[in-house]
Amino acid sequence: MDMMFHSLSITDADFRRLVEFIQKHYGIDLSNKRQLITSRLSQSLKSRGYTDFKSFLEHLFTKQDPQDLELVLNKLTTNYTYFLREKEHFTFFQDTVLPELEQRHSRDKTLSIWSAGCSSGEEPYTLSMYLKEYFGTRSGQWDTRVLATDISQQALAKAKAAVYQPPADMPTAWLHRYFTHSPRDGTEYTVAPAIRNNVIFRTFNLMDPIRFRLKFDVIFCRNVMIYFDTSTRDALVRRFYDAMNPNAYLFISHSESLGQTPLFQMVSPAVYRKKSSPTRS
Repeated sequence: MDMMFHSLSITDADFRRLVEFIQKHYGIDLSNKRQLITSRLSQSLKSRGYTDFKSFLEHLFTKQDPQDLELVLNKLTTNYTYFLREKEHFTFFQDTVLPELEQRHSRDKTLSIWSAGCSSGEEPYTLSMYLKEYFGTRSGQWDTRVLATDISQQALAKAKAAVYQPPADMPTAWLHRYFTHSPRDGTEYTVAPAIRNNVIFRTFNLMDPIRFRLKFDVIFCRNVMIYFDTSTRDALVRRFYDAMNPNAYLFISHSESLGQTPLFQMVSPAVYRKKSSPTRS
């Protein structure tokens, strides 16, 4: 079937306009993704009655209809994710970060953790499982709720539904403890209520000012900045810095870099600690 499908064409001018629009509003750099844009959007545009990109883009730019924006974002930023991704990060979180935070927050017993660009929810749910494992019977005394944000409503809807195929590499004990087996067809698992209730999902654009109630102890922002150009990434890293507690931790993907930042010090591969006072690079 796919072999018979023909992508709609996009003119150089329209391609530039779309790239600039996405860059300006969402920080995502699609300048080298022309083929991706046409292949991922063409079928959806045809099903909506468009015969070329020009008429769709005119509509998109003038109306800025949330549904059209959602379509573009979902198609162009779909991020493959899974449970326990880059597992060494979670080991570091468990062995180094959590003991430190437990000591630091021994009085208020409140942790502030953000999964920024949470996609379909596997990352914040994985964090919640590690938190549950670490605090065990003491979990009830602590507020360990994880903030999980994404720009995609479609990704967040999947995350809130919390229904997944059996996660690869998930310890069997965790599968029994933190999931319920879906009776529908026997192949799906639903995240258990205790883990689901520990995650707060919100729509958030990382280009926007960060104005959450608490400063963060930990931010996971993995496989997000890979879409950003250097200036967009540097501005986001500065906003993260300003939104974090002293000595807080920032986790990024192993395929990403913070560049020569004066704001953070690498303490483990793709794990950074906020410097108490930024030094000049």
